[in-house]
Amino acid sequence: MPKDPYKIIKKLKTSQGEHTYWSLKALQEQGYKIDKLPFSIRILLENALRNFDDFAITEDNVETLLNWKPEPSEKDIPFKPARVLMQDFTGVPAVVDIASLRAEAVRKGKNPEKINPLVPVDLVVDHSVQVDYFGTNYSYKKNVDVEYERNGERYEFLKWAQKSFDNFSVVPPGMGICHQVNLEYLAQGVIARDGNVFPDTLVGTDSHTPMVNGIGVVGWGVGGIEAEAALLGQPIYFIMPEVVGLRLTGQLPLGTTATDMVLTITELLRSHGVVGKFVEVFGPGLDNLSVPDRATISNMSPEFGCTITYFPIDDRTLDYMAKTNRTREQIKLVEDYTKSNMLWRTDESEIMYSTIVELDLSTVEPTVAGPKRPQDKILLREFKSKFGSLLKEVHGREYIPIDKRDVGRWYGEGGGNQPVEEHETEGSDDVEIETKIRKGLKTVVVKLHNEKFALHDGSIVIAAITSCTNTSNPSVMIGAGLIARKARERGLDVKPWVKTSLAPGSKVVTDYLRNSGLLDDLEALRFHVVGYGCTSCIGNSGPLPRHISQAVEENDLVVASVLSGNRNFEARVHPQVKMNYLMSPMLVVAYALAGRVDVDLNKEPLGYDPNLEPVYLKDVWPSNEEIFEVTNSVLSPQDFAKNYGEIFEGNEQWRALEAPTDKVYRWSEKSTYIKEVPFFQGLTENVPDPLDIKGAHVLLKLGDSITTDHISPAGSFPPSSPAGKYLLEKGVEQPMFNSYGSRRGNDEVMVRGTFANVRIKNQLASREGGYTTHIPSNEEMTVFDASLKYREAGIPLIVLAGREYGSGSSRDWAAKGTSLLGIKAVIAESYERIHRSNLVGMGVLPLQFIGGQSSESLGLTGREVIDIKGISEGLTPLKMLKVQAQKEDGGIVSFDAIARLDSAIEIEYYKNGGILHYVLRQFLKK
Repeated sequence: MPKDPYKIIKKLKTSQGEHTYWSLKALQEQGYKIDKLPFSIRILLENALRNFDDFAITEDNVETLLNWKPEPSEKDIPFKPARVLMQDFTGVPAVVDIASLRAEAVRKGKNPEKINPLVPVDLVVDHSVQVDYFGTNYSYKKNVDVEYERNGERYEFLKWAQKSFDNFSVVPPGMGICHQVNLEYLAQGVIARDGNVFPDTLVGTDSHTPMVNGIGVVGWGVGGIEAEAALLGQPIYFIMPEVVGLRLTGQLPLGTTATDMVLTITELLRSHGVVGKFVEVFGPGLDNLSVPDRATISNMSPEFGCTITYFPIDDRTLDYMAKTNRTREQIKLVEDYTKSNMLWRTDESEIMYSTIVELDLSTVEPTVAGPKRPQDKILLREFKSKFGSLLKEVHGREYIPIDKRDVGRWYGEGGGNQPVEEHETEGSDDVEIETKIRKGLKTVVVKLHNEKFALHDGSIVIAAITSCTNTSNPSVMIGAGLIARKARERGLDVKPWVKTSLAPGSKVVTDYLRNSGLLDDLEALRFHVVGYGCTSCIGNSGPLPRHISQAVEENDLVVASVLSGNRNFEARVHPQVKMNYLMSPMLVVAYALAGRVDVDLNKEPLGYDPNLEPVYLKDVWPSNEEIFEVTNSVLSPQDFAKNYGEIFEGNEQWRALEAPTDKVYRWSEKSTYIKEVPFFQGLTENVPDPLDIKGAHVLLKLGDSITTDHISPAGSFPPSSPAGKYLLEKGVEQPMFNSYGSRRGNDEVMVRGTFANVRIKNQLASREGGYTTHIPSNEEMTVFDASLKYREAGIPLIVLAGREYGSGSSRDWAAKGTSLLGIKAVIAESYERIHRSNLVGMGVLPLQFIGGQSSESLGLTGREVIDIKGISEGLTPLKMLKVQAQKEDGGIVSFDAIARLDSAIEIEYYKNGGILHYVLRQFLKK
C-alpha cells in the first residue's frame, strides 16, 4: 500500500474507471496554500507525495515543496518521472551502459534479466540522418540508404534492446524527431497506470525535451547518465528551483511569427537570468497563443538557460489534443483530473513567483539571432548593418557594402580605375576558382561546368528548414510554403551556391504540405525533404558541394548559414561556416532567394524577375488570413491517426534488420560502433573512501561560455584527428567514418574526440582546436595524446574554466569523455545545470570559484601543479575545499572553492564513481 502521511489519497471516477489520486485540493483544505504555488511546483509536489517512501523521498522533501517560497533555496528535492524519452545519439550509449551493467552482473554471478528499465522508455531514432543529398526528388531515399549503410549495426543493437529489455520501445528512423513525436503523440497530459492517475512527467536525453511543456507536461533535458538512473528507478535530485513568471500581454503584430517571438523571449530571459530556474507563463497574452506557438517557446528553454518553460493546461491544450487525434476518453481524463486537482489554468493572480518578467507581444518585430549564440538577437531591420560590425568585431575584416563593390569589374567588364591587386586561378577537374582582391575586398568567382557566380563574406551556403523548434508549428511551415509559391510565381529561384534542405519533425508536416500543393512550391526552390530528424541544428548538415567547400576553404571566406533551428554555436552547423543565424522557416526561404545575409530585406529586393522587375519581401510575404485558410483546409486529426498508427513499424529496411535475441549482448571485438564500456569492469562491491586530489596538472585552461559542443565529440571528423587515425587503424575508410554522434556507443572513438572541437580555444595551446601543452615536456600535442602521457605517469588532471561552463545540449559524453581522459575535477566560475550534474554522475568533481575569483584574478596560468584538499576528511553538500596551486617558480597560490555536490545523494554518486556505479552496487547488494 502507498504511504499517505497527509491523508490525501482520493478516488476519481472517470470514463476509464475509478482511479486513485493524490489530492492537492485536500492539502488546500488542510490549510496549505496550494493555490499560491506555481503550477509546475504543484506537479513536483504531487510527484513527491505519490512516490513518498520515507527513504529515497522523505517527509522533509515533501515539506520543502509544500513550503516553497519565491526566494532561492539550497534544499534539494526528488523527482521520479513517469517516463523517459531518448534520442539515438544519447540513447545508444545509454543502452550500451545498461547492456554493460548486465555483462558485469553476469561476471558477478547475478541474473542479468533483473536489470531492466523500471519506467517506460521511448527511444526515437532521429539524430543519425545527414544531408548528404539535397535539392532533388531522390534526396530523401538516398539519405535514408546512406543512413542505414552507416548505422546498420547501431540499429540492430537497438532492435536487440527492444526485444531484450522490458519497458523499452523504439521509434525507427524516418518517422519523426523525438520532440515533435512526443508533443503530437507520446505525451498524454495525464497518465492512468496501475489504478492510479497522475500528471504526465518525463525527463529526456535531449535538452529540448521542454518543448512538451507547451501542452502542460513537466519535462526537461538531462544527460544520458541521469536518464539512465531515472529509468533504473532512481529519483533525480536537484535544488529547489526558483520560478520566474513570464507575463505575456497583447498579441503578435502582422508580419511577425512565433519564431520572432521566441528569439525575443530568448534575449529577454537570458538577460534577466533564469539559469537553473523554472519559467512559468501566464497573463492575458497567453490566450492569443496556439499550442504550437507555446511549444515553440518551451522548446527554447535551454537557450534561455532555464530548466522548463511551463504552460498550464487549459482549453487550448484540450483543443490541440483533439486536433492531434488523442482519444475523447484521454482528453476527458486530462480535463477531469486537472480540474479536480488544482492543475487547470484558472485565476493566476494569487500565484507567487520568484520574479516576474513582462513582454507585450505587440512589440515583437521580425528577428534573427546569431552569429554564434541563440540569445544574440538582431532585429531584421538592423541585420545588414550588424553583419558589417560583426564581421569586423569577430573576424577582423572590413565590410564593404555590395553596392560599393563594383562587382562587374571583377569580371574585367568596363576596366575600372583601380587595379586588381591579386588574381589567382585554382581548381580541380571541372571546377575553376578565381580569387580577386581589390583594396582588401576578396571576391571568389566559382565556375562549375557552365555556371559562374561570385562568393563573398556573408554569402549563404546553407539554408535549412530544420526540425525541432519550428516544424511542429503549421503556421510558419505553411507560411514558408506560401513564400515559396509567391516567389515561384514571380520567377525567382534560390541562388546556386545555397545548399537547401527541408527536414520535417514528423510525416504529418509532409502530408499537409503535399495536400496544400505547397510541397511542390518548396521543391521548385530545391527545398526537398531530406529526412525526418535532427539535421543542421546538430551538425548533420552534410558536406558542402565540392566547389563551394573548395572556394571557402582555400580563401578563408566567412560564409553564413540560415536555419529555423535553435542552436548556432561555433562550428556546430558546419565547420566551414563561421556565421550562423536562427530565423523562422519563412525567412529561411527568403534569405535563400537573396543568397546573402548582408541585405536589408525591408528595403532591398530579394531578386529580380525575368523582366528585371525587383521583387521585395513584402511582395511574397503571406497574410495571416492566407496562412489560416490553408492550415484549416489541409490539417486534420486523420493525418495524425495515419502517421502515428504506424509509428513503431518502420520502413522496409528497418523491418529487414536481423537482431540477436540473447538477454546478454554479444560484444564483437571487430565492432567500431558498439563496445562494452570500461566503467563497470572489475567494480568492487564496497565503496572506496574518496581521496584528496594531489599533484594534478591542468589539461585545459578555458574561458567563458564553453559549451558541451566544445567538450563533447560532435559532427564529422578528419582522418588526421585521433578518432580518424583510430578508425583508419581499424580498417574503416574515411567515407564510412560517419559522425561522432553515431559512434557514441564506442568509448575509444569518443574519448579521442573529447575537447577536440575545431573552435575550442585552450589557453595552453598556440592554436585553436583540440590541442594542449604537455607541461612536463613542454610539447604541444592533441588533448588525447597528452592525456595518455599523463596517465602513463599516474598524474591526475584538472580543467580550469570561466563562466557558464557546460552550457548547451545535454551531452553525456561531455562528462564521460572528461572522465576517461583522466580529469578528476573541473574548477569553473559557474556551471550550466545539466553538465554539472553529469560530471557528478561520472565521478568528476565540479568545483566553483567563490567571491568573484577566477583563474585570471588568481594569476593561474594553467602550468601549476594543483592539490585539492578536504575531500578525504568527509564530504557534505556544497562543502568548501582548499585548493593549492604551486607555480613553476615555486610560489604558492591558495584559495577556497565550493564542491558543487549539491545534495547528499550526489555525494554518494561521487563516492561511488558515478550514478551507474551506485545503481550497480545497489543491485549487487539485493
